[in-house]
Amino acid sequence: MPVRNAEAVWEGTLKEGKGTVKLGSGAFEGPYSWSSRFANGTDTNPEELIGAAHAACFTMQLGSYLSNGGNPPTRLHTTANVHLEKVNDVNTITRIELITEGEVPGIDQATFEAKAREAKEKCIISRALGAINEITLQATLKN
Repeated sequence: MPVRNAEAVWEGTLKEGKGTVKLGSGAFEGPYSWSSRFANGTDTNPEELIGAAHAACFTMQLGSYLSNGGNPPTRLHTTANVHLEKVNDVNTITRIELITEGEVPGIDQATFEAKAREAKEKCIISRALGAINEITLQATLKN
């Protein structure tokens, strides 16, 4: 299986500094900042990127389950709302809400909901967010 990567650069102090984040594929590169994470800044932020990854993974998984069940979707649209809150004085992602709509000929609401529940439980990002048991670190100081 391929190894995916992304890069981040940060310059300056926490509140006055700025950074950029770049996907290894080259599909996205953009700025991020303290205000885009903890206030209403217009740059991107890590939580938004997690939401995008989760929405994309879930939607792709749901499309697969529907197609494999004989009902390929015409269109699926998912929004992931990532909630960032203080818990014991530590910024924490406390909840992710997946909101999905589908145009899927030939199935009923109950079947769509069942396939969506299965996709939520089994998509790679859902499982990673709930079951990360190893985080490695390589730290290099350059002066």
